[in-house]
Amino acid sequence: MAPLIDTANIVMEWIALTLVAAGLIWAIWTYNRLVKKRNRVKTAWSDIDVQLTRRHDLVPNLVSIVQRYTEHERGTLESVTELRTQAIATDSPARLGMIENELEALLSRLLMLREDYPDLKASDNFRQLTEQLVDVENHLQYARRFYNGAVRDLNTLIGQFPDLLIARAFRFQEAEFYAADASHRTTPQVKLAR
Repeated sequence: MAPLIDTANIVMEWIALTLVAAGLIWAIWTYNRLVKKRNRVKTAWSDIDVQLTRRHDLVPNLVSIVQRYTEHERGTLESVTELRTQAIATDSPARLGMIENELEALLSRLLMLREDYPDLKASDNFRQLTEQLVDVENHLQYARRFYNGAVRDLNTLIGQFPDLLIARAFRFQEAEFYAADASHRTTPQVKLAR
């Protein structure tokens, strides 16, 4: 009967070792997935930061050109400059989203000035800056979507059981979404002239 008990103990030890090894492999695999997702979020944020830097580099040139043609638009130009300064100084994706939405609206207003100022519209520098700004906005739109997808993937992984056990053990934090402010979510009212 002793050899039977020894065989049973050996089998139980192998089962226990197999379970421990499987648990350890799963923990390492989960940790590596979390690191990969966190790094993807950081990379995506960096892509947004690059595009915002490009935009922020264009703003002073745009303001300078518009300023030469439109002296009475000083308030708008000062607001654009102030928002640019705030955007450069913030690290929070949520706060930056709000600032950038305001900046985007003011830049749109500046670009619309070309209709009121034919000399501005004819300016090659203004046209080139406008084209560059449109290009940056297109890249920003893509970068924001990619960033929010990366945040979604990371936050989902952190919140799923059993992965959340590893996430909590190693203090992985959920990331903030890059979100539009509430005013951009409302449906605009369009009134047709009769």
